[in-house]
Amino acid sequence: MKLLIPGPVTTRPEVRAAMDADFAPWDPDFRPLYAEVRARLAALAGHVLATHAVLPLQGAGHFAVEAAIRTLVPPEGGLLIPMVGNYAARMARLAREVGRRVVELPVSPVAPADAAAVGTALAADPTLSHVGFVYSETSSGIVHDVHAVGAAARGAGRRMLVDAVSAFGALPLDLSAQPEIDAAVFTANKCLEGVPGLAYVIARIDALRGAEGRAGSWSLDLADIFLAGERDGWGGFRFTPPAQVLAALRRALQLLADEGGPPARLARYRANARTLHEGMQAIGLTPYLASAVQGPIGVNVHAPADPAWSLENFVTALKARGFLISNFYNTARPSFRVGCIGAITPDDMDRFVAAVDAALQAMGVRDRGPDCQDRAASSG
Repeated sequence: MKLLIPGPVTTRPEVRAAMDADFAPWDPDFRPLYAEVRARLAALAGHVLATHAVLPLQGAGHFAVEAAIRTLVPPEGGLLIPMVGNYAARMARLAREVGRRVVELPVSPVAPADAAAVGTALAADPTLSHVGFVYSETSSGIVHDVHAVGAAARGAGRRMLVDAVSAFGALPLDLSAQPEIDAAVFTANKCLEGVPGLAYVIARIDALRGAEGRAGSWSLDLADIFLAGERDGWGGFRFTPPAQVLAALRRALQLLADEGGPPARLARYRANARTLHEGMQAIGLTPYLASAVQGPIGVNVHAPADPAWSLENFVTALKARGFLISNFYNTARPSFRVGCIGAITPDDMDRFVAAVDAALQAMGVRDRGPDCQDRAASSG
């Protein structure tokens, strides 16, 4: 079964095989594994081990986003969040849940965020300390310009938190060149092509040093994770880690290097997205985004207007043909979402296009034109 969702992703057999062992995470033999992953991640982020801490956190990306907000955004500060999609909305909710003030900046659902608008909003409210920004918004498929938005934040003298969950490992992100970024958040199971269960925050050390006791949570305190690493050495977790997940990530990072690093992986993902985008049009379906703004991580496709269409039945029909996609939509107009990341090639995408065509025929969907009725998007 090929997982064509924007995470968890289809993984290589070598990654799965790396989990076929038991580990004692407090044993000295485990420390080199942890240290190797830490060094590789810091190198991917711009060789920032001298200025940034690579902080692991058990759980999903949302855990790490919340930890970054709790630890790095002072209670008297606030977040400007460009509302680029569902994951920006989740960031806003996480911030409000922990008592941080949020200002939402409206963004078109079918266009990149405007860096100039970010600068204007920051100038209008000098009490905002940070910009919270989703680099790759998988609910829409748009990759936003983290460099331009970062420059706007830097020019206004503000800090930035970047949700790079669906970006890190493929899309460019050099933290050494963007000093305004206090933290970038990502997980093992997206573009790094590992398995779920482990999130990371790469945070500036100078930002962490002033944040002791701010988080209001021991489990989600990045400053405490940093201090524990400084005190005990960078070879272990504070609490029991997902050790097998870390072992799988180490193997996945080696495979990333073998592939040619993030540029080569990004080229493959772009080829996947292009094959899918063009293939959907070839069989009479309509991609949600124009090709000029379509990102390489995931592609939304308008649901057919035909009354025989059912997303659940469509997902079931595709599973019978060897492909699994998301069984929900999170766009204003009904669509189905297809991930282009993971151990997937353009040949897999060609086979997927053929499976979609066959599934629609089996369902009796004749009218493949888009359902253009606006509806409330489901979460997911």
